Amino acid sequence: MAALVVWLLVGALAGWIAGLVVKGTGFGLIGNIIVGILGSIVAGFVFPLLGVHLGSGLVGSVIHAAIGAIILLFVLSLIRRA
Repeated sequence: MAALVVWLLVGALAGWIAGLVVKGTGFGLIGNIIVGILGSIVAGFVFPLLGVHLGSGLVGSVIHAAIGAIILLFVLSLIRRA
């Protein structure tokens, strides 16, 4: 149960950071959690292909998820424009 709470907090924090970086694409608290979690999944696929390793721990997880969420929001903004 505690792991789920940490997972949601990391997702929320990563989604919030991504929303700040990519202006105008915030989705609210629940949306930010989902974007953060999906972003960590995206980064989990992209980073190994690029040979990037950010380390472990809570801070590494938040940075990992935030970068993935930024990538996800950038792609979503491109799709919205088309």
